[in-house]
Amino acid sequence: MNVSHSRSAEPASGGARRRSEDTRSAILAVARERFATDGYDRATIRAIAKDARIDPSMVMRYYGNKEGLFAAAVSVDLSMPDLAALPRADAGQALVTHFLGMWEENEVLTALLRVGVTNSAGAERMQSVFRDQLVPVARAVCPDPEQAAARAGLCAAQLLGLALTRYVLRFPPAVGLAREEIVAWLAPTLQRYLTAPSP
Repeated sequence: MNVSHSRSAEPASGGARRRSEDTRSAILAVARERFATDGYDRATIRAIAKDARIDPSMVMRYYGNKEGLFAAAVSVDLSMPDLAALPRADAGQALVTHFLGMWEENEVLTALLRVGVTNSAGAERMQSVFRDQLVPVARAVCPDPEQAAARAGLCAAQLLGLALTRYVLRFPPAVGLAREEIVAWLAPTLQRYLTAPSP
């Protein structure tokens, strides 16, 4: 009897775990869309729960509060390329190409940008993502490691400016550029920021 009971309990617990993971995934997908559309301040736990077709208490159970949900929904791994492993002259091109792929394939990053331009929580999250993931990449190739943060900031200004005009504000000239054109225009600028001597 005990053996039979334990066998039947395993699928049940596995099914519950799958349902829990499905619920979490549904909450995060809806939350990303709400945060991107409404901004951090106007997006509510109640609206997110309604869109996910669950009770608001479930959102609170999994994520605690709106801040916890936001942090989970916009968790971003930039999967940065190892610029130190590439020829030094290719650093700018590699970075622009990588970020174009990230912006076009990762809606989380675009959602975070939309929230970041209107809300301090979003701005802080974006700052931490770039500080923790872009600065070490700049440090690996720049001539003076003490300048890594400044050089990464200049790169971020170009990359975020492109993302804002192309994917959020959708300026027609920015949207109309082919990826190859963007790389050709921006790569030399990022290359200079990353590897040129101080001006």
